[in-house]
Amino acid sequence: MKKKTIIPLIVFLVGICLLSLFTYNTNVQIQKDRRTIAKLNAVTYGQRIENDIENGIEITDSLKQLLINGNGQIKKFSKIAENLMSYSVQSVQLAPNGVVTDIYPEEGNEAGKIDLLNDSNRGEISNYAKDHRTIIIQGPIELKQGGSGLVVRNPIYLEDENGQEYFWGFTIVILRVPEVFEDSTNALSKFQYNYRLSREVSVLDKNYVVVDANCDKIIRPVTYTFTVGKEKWKLEIMPRAGWSKSKTLYLILFGGLSLVLLLTGLTIVLFLLDERRVELKELAHKDGLTKLYNRYGFDEMAEKMIKKDPEAYYVAALLDVDDFKLINDMYGHAYGDKALISLAENMQKFYPSSALLGRNGGDEFCILLSNCTMEEMKESLIEFTKTPKTFSYKGQTYSFCISLGYAEYPNNAIVRSQLMRCADAALYEVKLHGKNGCMAYKEGLQSGVRKQLGFVLNDISENLPGAFMIYRADKEDDEIFYANKEFLDMAGYENLDELFKSTKKSFRNLIHEDQRETVEASIWNQIESGSENDYIHYPLRKQDGTYIPVLDQGRIVESVRFGKVFYVLFMDWQAMQVNYSTKFDEKAT
Repeated sequence: MKKKTIIPLIVFLVGICLLSLFTYNTNVQIQKDRRTIAKLNAVTYGQRIENDIENGIEITDSLKQLLINGNGQIKKFSKIAENLMSYSVQSVQLAPNGVVTDIYPEEGNEAGKIDLLNDSNRGEISNYAKDHRTIIIQGPIELKQGGSGLVVRNPIYLEDENGQEYFWGFTIVILRVPEVFEDSTNALSKFQYNYRLSREVSVLDKNYVVVDANCDKIIRPVTYTFTVGKEKWKLEIMPRAGWSKSKTLYLILFGGLSLVLLLTGLTIVLFLLDERRVELKELAHKDGLTKLYNRYGFDEMAEKMIKKDPEAYYVAALLDVDDFKLINDMYGHAYGDKALISLAENMQKFYPSSALLGRNGGDEFCILLSNCTMEEMKESLIEFTKTPKTFSYKGQTYSFCISLGYAEYPNNAIVRSQLMRCADAALYEVKLHGKNGCMAYKEGLQSGVRKQLGFVLNDISENLPGAFMIYRADKEDDEIFYANKEFLDMAGYENLDELFKSTKKSFRNLIHEDQRETVEASIWNQIESGSENDYIHYPLRKQDGTYIPVLDQGRIVESVRFGKVFYVLFMDWQAMQVNYSTKFDEKAT
């Protein structure tokens, strides 16, 4: 009896001790795991919230660029603002000299036309933004239309005719809260997290103010901090059910029929937690838009591939979308995202499953191919580069091109980071030579010469030794796209806006009415006869209504985005006769 009593008692007491110890250790591990998972979620969704806010701020940068291009003026502000509006944008505003004068939409926002620099609630921070040339955010504030919002003010400085900078005013956007980042906060709520998003009141007040939250209290949260402008933000999250899993602990303590079943249940729970942790780790290494590896995931996998077989040959390639910023500027970021997704899908279809594919960020992608040399992959890489790339959005199909540079391990580099730099140097050599191409790395290429890529149309056209224009090659619609300063000076126009207004953006309005049909017929007869160039002499209408005889030398080309266009050089006929009078005399004789 004593053995039957003592041994079960000892087993019971030992079992209780072991169970208590095991339960305690399990609780600690669960909290650790949940904090690890919560930290990954905080980083993931904190970065998305940061990107959402930055995307809203980019609206003010777009207006800033338009102001710079328009010498402080924005034509058709309402139309431009309408295109910038979205579900999360309450209004877009302009405040020259700090006074709000233009608001879109205007209805319901009339009270917003105030003097920011002298306003009691906004003056101090607005003057700080002006004096320190920094973007500032105020809020959250109550919106008269309902809800809350964040006010972004971007100080704009322009140059006067003497090259001196002066304060123009502010471009402003009001972002609705929580709409601007509700995809991320909704996801946190869906995953059963309580969250609180806070920001510093301003650069002048380091206290934190709550921007959005789905609970009244956060207990021992994990925190992700980030900076927008000069103000710090923090995202705090915790599991809605708390850091401990009460049901699991109760199950361990009271719910098992035997120790085996109890251990089995704990093993299942731990495996589930570990599986979830692995999934989140995988998500942290993947690009959310294209589903390819992100930069960190690609670098990690590439290092593992090369270390696994360092004697093998590898080819690394870097590629990006040509004129990607132009796609975003012309159509919007949604179109740019479609182009990136389409390019990622093309890469996955074209390259074998053994290829490592990634997106570095923006429009730059990377590839690592194993057990091959540059010579073996040359034709394949050229084929991929030259294959037409398209994306579809809202029922329309758009074309785009890519540039690609590649290098070989170990011939060009013996470490991964240097290999990618070599591919980068080759890529930007392609950019310097006209884009839409593919090039292998060779000795002497440097990735540090990217500043040369800034030498674009405006720099070249403004310094051409002659008047230059681009317009649509269409008999019915000859819309003028561009004219350089030399043409504007020759024709007596102050700027492009004046030219567009005077001619209604039509090339034929630069030709005398009596000669339009003859001149246009001559141009198209030359083109339709098989020539890419045309030559015609006629009087060109100036801004003041007078005419100047010119020699028009045009060339018709096919543009990916605009179809057929004419590139035209104009030469002053009288000046040619004066400077080349002997040549003209020789022709006459």
